[in-house]
Amino acid sequence: MMKIGIIGVGHIGKTLALKLAKAGHDVAVAGSGEPEKISTEVLATGAQAVTVQQAAQNKDVIILSIPFKAYKDLSENLLQELPEHVVVMDTSNYYPLRDGELAGLQGKTESEYISETLGRPVIKVFNNILEYSLKHKGKAAGEHGRIAIPVAGDNKEHKKVAALLVDQTGFDTVDGGSLSESWRQQPGTPAYCTELTAEELKQALADARKEKIPAVRDYIMDRIMSSETFPSHEEIVALNRSASAGNLR
Repeated sequence: MMKIGIIGVGHIGKTLALKLAKAGHDVAVAGSGEPEKISTEVLATGAQAVTVQQAAQNKDVIILSIPFKAYKDLSENLLQELPEHVVVMDTSNYYPLRDGELAGLQGKTESEYISETLGRPVIKVFNNILEYSLKHKGKAAGEHGRIAIPVAGDNKEHKKVAALLVDQTGFDTVDGGSLSESWRQQPGTPAYCTELTAEELKQALADARKEKIPAVRDYIMDRIMSSETFPSHEEIVALNRSASAGNLR
């Protein structure tokens, strides 16, 4: 059992709170407001509602699952003085339409920017999976067709912890390399929200083309936002697969 703090109760954060508490971990979850405002649905499997400060105290793992632009608003000393053994995971993704232009992001991977903003090394994980997939498509280890999630970062031991938690949520892992290589799992790449097995994901990470990412990412977002009705889960996965495979013209 690990003590896990989750900051953010959006689609991914709340699903991780439910799954990791059900797996037997001591989970504390915090939103942007008071603990009392966290839905009882998020706490249904045993997670405890706390403040942001409490979610970061005396933990083995801290999972940050907040909008990309919100990282700069976290308290400057929230994570900087944590013991080195504490694993900090970043599940976020950058979308210019939502997050705007951010000074300091140019030329860096998203998680390198997050790491510098927090003053703390992070592991990039759980960013390339849709809420529905995370909630409903987990399988037992070894089961045919198990979806894989990449884990990127510079600390091998921290990556092992992340891989363990990924496995406990029902997914395989693939080593995504160093944090500087984590662009290979960002929005607009073949690895992003395409529901791939481990072998397929390894190939997708290798096939990623850095120069194509912004155009593909923005094309996909434009297609989703301009739809008369919001696309289904299956339609979003198909769109990501098609566009990121090089079918964008």
